[in-house]
Amino acid sequence: MLSRLLKTRLAPYKKLLALLVVLQIVQSCAVLWLPTLNAAVIDDGVVAGDQGRVLSLGALMVAATLVQIASSIGAVHYGARTAAGLGRDLRAALFDRVQSFSARETRQFGTASLVTRTLSDVQQIQMLVLSSFTLVISAPLTCVGGIVMALSLDAGLSSVLVAVVPVLAVSVGAVVRRLTPLFRGMQERLDTVNRVLREQITGVRVIRAFVKDDYERARFRRTNASLMDVSLRAGLLGALMFPLVMTMVNVSSVVVVWAGAHRIADGALGVGALTAFLTYLQQIVTAVMMAMSLFVMAPRAAVCAERVQEVLDTQGSVPAPSRPIGRTHRHGILEIRAAFFQHPGAEEPVLRGIELTAGPGETTAVIGSTGSGKSTLLQLVPRLFDVTDGQVLVNGVDVRSLDPALLAQTVGLVPQHPHLFSGTVATNLRFGAPGATDEELWHALRVAQAHDFVEHLGGLDTPVTQGGTNLSGGQRQRLAIARVLVQRPQIYLFDDTFSALDQVTAAALRTALAEETSEAAVVMVAQRVSTVRDADRIVVLDRGRVVGTGTHHELMESDDTYREIVSSQSAEAEAA
Repeated sequence: MLSRLLKTRLAPYKKLLALLVVLQIVQSCAVLWLPTLNAAVIDDGVVAGDQGRVLSLGALMVAATLVQIASSIGAVHYGARTAAGLGRDLRAALFDRVQSFSARETRQFGTASLVTRTLSDVQQIQMLVLSSFTLVISAPLTCVGGIVMALSLDAGLSSVLVAVVPVLAVSVGAVVRRLTPLFRGMQERLDTVNRVLREQITGVRVIRAFVKDDYERARFRRTNASLMDVSLRAGLLGALMFPLVMTMVNVSSVVVVWAGAHRIADGALGVGALTAFLTYLQQIVTAVMMAMSLFVMAPRAAVCAERVQEVLDTQGSVPAPSRPIGRTHRHGILEIRAAFFQHPGAEEPVLRGIELTAGPGETTAVIGSTGSGKSTLLQLVPRLFDVTDGQVLVNGVDVRSLDPALLAQTVGLVPQHPHLFSGTVATNLRFGAPGATDEELWHALRVAQAHDFVEHLGGLDTPVTQGGTNLSGGQRQRLAIARVLVQRPQIYLFDDTFSALDQVTAAALRTALAEETSEAAVVMVAQRVSTVRDADRIVVLDRGRVVGTGTHHELMESDDTYREIVSSQSAEAEAA
C-alpha cells in the first residue's frame, strides 16, 4: 500500500527526483573515493617521504570533500522540498475526499480518526519519504561500493564483511516483522486518545455538571496508558537494533585490526590500505545503520499509508452528477415523491413512501414524535443523504442531477444543531454570500431577532469562537437563521430551529420570516404545535410514514396522531 501511494503521489515530482538521484550518486562516489585517496597519501606520500605526492593527493581529497558537501546539501534541499510537497498534496487530497463524504462516511471513520489520518498519518509518511530521499540511493550505493572497494584492497580481510552483512540483514528483518503490528496498534490507540480528548473538551460542561471529573481523568489515563504501553514496546524493540549493530561492528573492527596487523608484518598489506579498509568497514556499517533507521520507520509509515489510502479509496455515497444541470426554469418548488431512505445494514427504512410538495409563498410544517424521521427528511433535500428509492425534486429537477453549486444556492438549511465558525459575526453571516454588504447583514439580523444582542455585544465584528461556544443556544440559532437569510435561497429548510427560543421571540421571528420569505418555499420541522399551527400545510410523520396532511383545523378533525400530539402538549401547558 505504501509503494502504491508513493508511486501515485510522487509522479508530479519526477524531475526533482531525477536530480536528487544524480546528487546522491555524486555524493556516494566522492565518499567512496576519499578512503582510497587517504591510503595513497599514507603509503605513497608519508611512508615514502614524498611531500609533493602528499600535497597533490591532499588537494584531490579537498576537492572530493567539497563535491561531497555540495551534493549532500543539494540532495537534502530537494529531498525536503519533495517531501513537504508530498505532505501538502496528501493533506489536500484527504481534505477534498472528506469534503465529498456524506454523513454516512463521516460516521464510518469517525471525526477523531479522520483528523489523525490527515495530520499524524501523513506526517509519518512525510518523515519516511524525507529520510528515504537522503538515504535511498546513498546508503545501498555506499554499502555495495564499500564492499567492492574493500575487496580490491584485500580479499582476505573482506571475508569478515561476507560474514557480518548477512547476519545484520537477518537480524534487522526479524525486528521489522515484529514492529509492523505494534505500529498499527499505536495508530489505532492514537485515534482513541484523539476521540476521548475531543469528547472531554467539547463536553466539559456536562462533565462538570455531573461531577464526573475523576471518572473522565481515569478514562483518559487508561487510554493514554494503553498508547504508552504499545509505544514503549515498539520503542524498545526498535532500540534493540542499534546495540546489536554496534556490537557486530566493534567485533568486526577488532578482527580486521588483528588480521591486518599480521598481514602488515608479513608485508602483504600497507598501513594506508589497512586504514582505508577500516574506513570502508565503517562506511558499510554506517550505511546499514542508516538503512536500519528507514526499516524502523517503514512499518509505521506503511500502516499510516494503508489508513490514508483507505480514506482516499472510499467513494462518497452522494456522488456528484456526471452531467450536472446548471439551470432550472421553475422557482422555489420542492417535491418529494415516494421517497424511501434506509441506512446501510439497517433492518427497516427510516422513511417510507414520503410525499411532500412545497411551493413559493407557502409554509409547510413537518411534525411528529421523536425518531419519526423529520430531520432525515430535510437532509435529503440538500443531499446530505440520497434517497434509496423515490425522488427529491427542486424546481422540477432531481437533486441528484443538479449542479451541487446551484443546489447550494437554491436550498438553505438551518440544521437542528447550528454550527458557527471561529471568526466574527460578519464572517459567519457571509459564509453563504461573501459579497453581502453590512446593510444586508443587519437586515438579516433584524429579521432573525438577533439585531439587539449583536449590537450589544459589539456589532458585526463581535468575535465568535469555534462552534459559537461563547454564545447561548438561542443566539446561535438566530445567527444561523440570519446566515441563511443573507444567502436568500429559493427554498428555506428550518430543522427545529426555534427550540431554544422563548415563545415571544419565536413568535416575532415567525412573523418577520413570513414577510421575508413570501416569495420562497419554507419547510420547517418543529416539536411544538404552537410553532406550526399557522402553516399553510402540516405533514404528520409517524415511524417514517406520512399519516396526515392538511391545515391545523383539518388535522384536528381527521388525524388521530396529530390530535394526540396537540393533546399531550396542551396537557403539559396546563400542568405548567
